[in-house]
Amino acid sequence: MRAAGWMCDMATPGQWIEGARPRTLPAAIAPVLAGTGVAAFNHSEVWWKAALAMVVALALQVGVNYANDYSDGIKGTDADRVGPLRLVGSGSAAASQVKVAAFASFGVAAVAGVALALTTSWWLVALGAVSIVAAWYYTGGSRPYGYAGLGEVMVFVFFGLVAVLGTTYVQAEQLPLPAWYCAIGIGALASAILVANNLRDIPTDKVANKLTLAVRLGDQRTRALYVFMLVGAAIALVGISMSTSAWAALGFAFLAPATKAIRTVRSGAVGHDLVKVLQLTGAAELLYGLGVFAGLLIAS
Repeated sequence: MRAAGWMCDMATPGQWIEGARPRTLPAAIAPVLAGTGVAAFNHSEVWWKAALAMVVALALQVGVNYANDYSDGIKGTDADRVGPLRLVGSGSAAASQVKVAAFASFGVAAVAGVALALTTSWWLVALGAVSIVAAWYYTGGSRPYGYAGLGEVMVFVFFGLVAVLGTTYVQAEQLPLPAWYCAIGIGALASAILVANNLRDIPTDKVANKLTLAVRLGDQRTRALYVFMLVGAAIALVGISMSTSAWAALGFAFLAPATKAIRTVRSGAVGHDLVKVLQLTGAAELLYGLGVFAGLLIAS
């Protein structure tokens, strides 16, 4: 096994990009779009703050991806994974290099976050610090919460509630009701990405004693949870539209990839077939955030 990645070649730029898992980036982009849309609807948008919020979100997402690669790699749980390249688990990069990449990404997020806090409220520094700690301990440390079935909950909190509400707050300095609906919908879709990922990994996670929520629930109930998450996002979008403008219904464009993903999950797809579900769910979240953003911008 090459899990620790001490005997490895130098990873290529392409491998570093793949290791950053760009297909997960909609989970960072969508909440900033939705949160900014709410701010714009309330005539409180501040575009440079929205841009900084996007930097924070993207850097945190890349950081958590590298951190997961590092932590799972040194624990040996990535040895037989299906899906994107694991830098440490495959031996493409040394564990120490991936750890540095993770903390460099967290550093970028911290700098952008401090800039936002300086112009909004200092308590945001504490919130940012908690977000970075949560990102690391998903699979890091001696008792990672991702191995205890809490990954989906934390994704909902940090890539849903915190990301959307934080984006709205740094611009509008208030949290109107539509922002909460957006946070719930985006959080549900971000969690659905992880549900699909962990559904795919149930066989290998069982062997590695990684007790994700999917492992705890089992195959069939995990598939039901995935569908529940997407239905919940649609219900939240109804709330957004009713509390703002019918234009927010542009977000229902997310149903095109979402329905395809649901059909695949309900068909009993496994392994590589679930990689397509990850892509479709990411596309659904991005369309959700983009549709809400565009609709609320038009309505403003």
